[in-house]
Order: sequence, then C-alpha cells, then structure tokens
Amino acid sequence: MYKIGIVGASGYTGVELARLLVNHADVELTVATSRQYAGQQLADIYPSLRGRTDVVLEDVVVEDLVQRADLFFTAVPHQTAMNIVPALLAAGKKVVDLSADFRIDDAEVYEAWYQEHIAKEFLDEAIYGLPELNRQKIKGARLVANPGCYPTSIILGLAPLLQAGIIEPTTIIADCKSGASGAGRAASVATLFCEVSGGFKAYKVGSHRHTPEIEQEIGKLAGQPVTVSFTPHLVPMTRGILSTVYAGLLKEVGQEEVDRLYDDYYRQEPFVRPCAPGTFPATQFVRGSNYCDIACKVDSRTNRVVVVAAIDNLVKGAAGQAVQNMNIMLGLDEGAGLGVVPLAP
Repeated sequence: MYKIGIVGASGYTGVELARLLVNHADVELTVATSRQYAGQQLADIYPSLRGRTDVVLEDVVVEDLVQRADLFFTAVPHQTAMNIVPALLAAGKKVVDLSADFRIDDAEVYEAWYQEHIAKEFLDEAIYGLPELNRQKIKGARLVANPGCYPTSIILGLAPLLQAGIIEPTTIIADCKSGASGAGRAASVATLFCEVSGGFKAYKVGSHRHTPEIEQEIGKLAGQPVTVSFTPHLVPMTRGILSTVYAGLLKEVGQEEVDRLYDDYYRQEPFVRPCAPGTFPATQFVRGSNYCDIACKVDSRTNRVVVVAAIDNLVKGAAGQAVQNMNIMLGLDEGAGLGVVPLAP
C-alpha cells in the first residue's frame, strides 16, 4: 500500500484527485494541504467525500510532509509548484506536478509565457506525462509534468495523423470549448453564474498559455517546429472540453483509411476511444471519466481533415491523467482507480 499526498487539495483538481484516490485499492491518501482551510477536514470542505476520508488539511511545510507519503501530487498554481517540487525530490519522493512549471522544455519559452523559472535544473529530467505517447519514460521517472487539459485533447486528437505524415503541421487550427471548472475554484467575476449562464465566449485569443505546450508536443510528433492557431472558449457548463481541430491534408486519403488508422493507433490504449464511423464525441459521454473520445472526418471538398476530441477537463485533463501517471510510476495497474463509467445523463 503506497502512501500518497496532495499538495493543494482544496481546489477542483485537488478534490478530484482525492475522489479518485479514495476509490483506489493500492494507495492511501495520507497528506492533504491547503493554506486557506488548514485544520479542517477535507470532507467538511467537500461533503461529497464524507465517510470516505478523514484526512485533515494542513499548511504546506515540506519538511513535515515528506516522511508521510511516497508520492506527491502538486495541484498548485504555476510558480508555486517550482518552489515546492525541488524539496520533495530532494527528500527522495516521486512527484506528479499538475502545474505548468515543468511542462515546457525550454526555460526561455516558459519565461516568455509565464514568469521567471527558478528550478530550471529539473526541466531536462521532467517527463511530459501523456501516457499514450510517453509510457516507457514515465515508468522510470521521479518527476512527471502532467499535461494541460486543452493540450491533452489536441495532442491525442492529432497524434495518429502527424505520425503517419498525413497532415501539413503548419496548417493546424484548434478551436476548443471548456466548462467553467477549468478556471479553478477561486472567486472570479468572469466565472460567476450570471456571467456564464446563457453565454458563450472566446477568451485569451492568440495568447493562451497552453499554446507553447501544444506547439512543443505537436512539434515533436511532426519532427519540426510548429505554430498553431489556438482559440479557447468558455461554455455554460461545469465540466468538459470539446476540441475541434482542423489541418490540411498532404495526400489523398479516404475516410475508411483514417478510421482504421485511429483504431490501430489506439487499440491498446485503455482510455482513448475512437468513435464508431459516422459518430462524433460529446462531453456528456466522458463526464466524470478518464476517457478521451475521438473522431476524425476527411473533408475532401476542402482538402482538410477535422478531428473532434472530448475529455472531462478535471479527469483526463487533470486529476485522472495524474493518477494514471502515478500508477505507471509505481508499477501498478495503469487503470487502477480509474474504472468509473462516464456519468449519464
């Protein structure tokens, strides 16, 4: 039985981690931190956990935490993570970081989009935690950078086409929609009910911080630098991401060929589900689960391909993928704790 800690347990991602961990047969949640709610039980802050855990939230004092868990999730904002992760690693602990601090390989690129990086020495060591692409590297890692939610849907959607050399990487346009939980739990006028309900808007057009992460990982698949047009939108729902991605075709392909490509590429992947021919993903069919549903349509009229991918932003886009990474790092069944069927309706 492995002991697990969550640094930053009172946010939406933190409580989603707790929800998954208390249903995991091979681990025990022994540490959970929150500066705001220190001294209170996590189940008092989130009554959904009542009767499932009695862990008490505490302030972040790394030297008091490290001896009480084998692996830590750091579910804290960027910049905060880089102040905590080095001390956890120095104590010999494994870490899955859910911030952006260790996702970007190049410190200069990170600093152009975020702020100064004070733990650059760990960037070469950190493994980008997309299991479908980096499973073998994750197995031996002590620091995994959990991917962002939008990048997860986009990269998984495009990977088969890029590796097969079917699309022109310079033509990629990603048009993505997310529920309000993607903004986190902190109070914000932009995510108040009256601001979100009945509305639909684009935000951070041409400037979203997931852009360099998307370009970095797509560039690796394409074998060349890539610039992507990425526009996120906020839709009036709690959970879910639907990404519609467009790219120009490099060669003539038929729909059956592309359907077969996706089926073959993801045949052995437990959490990626190519849709049946002629059907497309929807966020309500992955809600609460670690699945990514994908469909691809060849549009011969425009000589483009259209990829549609759906995930739950809090699960496959955050906590679920983090638990999937934890399982791989600890040598457990990759799907342990993640077998929930999507909620319907």
